[in-house]
Amino acid sequence: MTTSANTLTVARRYTEAMAAKDFAAVANLFADDIVWHQPGNHRFAGTYRGRDAVNNAIGAQMAATEGTLDVALTGEPMVNDTLAAFAVHFSAKRNGAEMSMDGVDVLRIEGDKIAEVWLFSDLQQAEDDFWDAA
Repeated sequence: MTTSANTLTVARRYTEAMAAKDFAAVANLFADDIVWHQPGNHRFAGTYRGRDAVNNAIGAQMAATEGTLDVALTGEPMVNDTLAAFAVHFSAKRNGAEMSMDGVDVLRIEGDKIAEVWLFSDLQQAEDDFWDAA
């Protein structure tokens, strides 16, 4: 059973691990059948299903940005039962292009695992352009 307190604990672990770029810790928080919704119209956009697919997508983004992709929490997670939403700022550099914008991440928690993730970008076209830049 997932409680609001448990949801908050898992959400904080996730945001701390992402900020630290501790992707082993991030991966350990994912359910085996996690569903990840990456917004936009770019090469990484789409729905990823399963821990391996999500880990590969995050790894590909880190590789494309030579490790410069940063995600920082900008406010406390907000919890409603099994859902956690939080404001983030994310940035990266690649091939002379830069991206820096705000977003919202929403997690659905089951037990002590992240079962589903929805990402939102405040400048979606700019994010699309960044990922598809030559």
